[in-house]
Amino acid sequence: MRYRRPDVSRQGAKDNLTLGNVKIIVYHARQCDPRKCSALKLKRHSLVRVVYRLQLLPKGAIVLNPFSEKAFSLADRERIEKRGLVALDYSWRCTEGAKLIPLIGESRSLPYLVAANPVNYGTPTKLSTVEALTAALYIVGYKEQAERLLSIFKWGPEFMRLNQKLLEAYAQAENSTEVVELQKRFMA
Repeated sequence: MRYRRPDVSRQGAKDNLTLGNVKIIVYHARQCDPRKCSALKLKRHSLVRVVYRLQLLPKGAIVLNPFSEKAFSLADRERIEKRGLVALDYSWRCTEGAKLIPLIGESRSLPYLVAANPVNYGTPTKLSTVEALTAALYIVGYKEQAERLLSIFKWGPEFMRLNQKLLEAYAQAENSTEVVELQKRFMA
């Protein structure tokens, strides 16, 4: 019989984890190697709350979902400050299942960025959970908090180096439409 770690949601001290003014929650689907999982490493450093049941996600939060048709932008800042920021931690081999999950909150996709994590280095849009959270925080002006998340990964500075120009431009866009227009230019 395998030992299962207790669900973080049951640990009262961990329920109110925030980074700056933003509560960060990760739904973990238990599909990846725990030793390589960026979300679990963030949890070990007390930077995020990890939940294993969708019912534990905060209602009305912004959910980073690669299948969303609306792009994440500065316009989402107020909502993440009030309701929180949620990342979905799935293996990229199993993301089709994420499409079928009814989510509580406002779903947003991140714009075009390049992965720096060792598994998907140089691959556009195939970000790890920490890269996705970092990008979202950076775009809404929480740059120090974004860099704090990356600081616990050896390859963290490389993500910023690869995407600095993109992130700065996206952070200047006021809404989803402007982010999509910038993305089109970067991808051309």
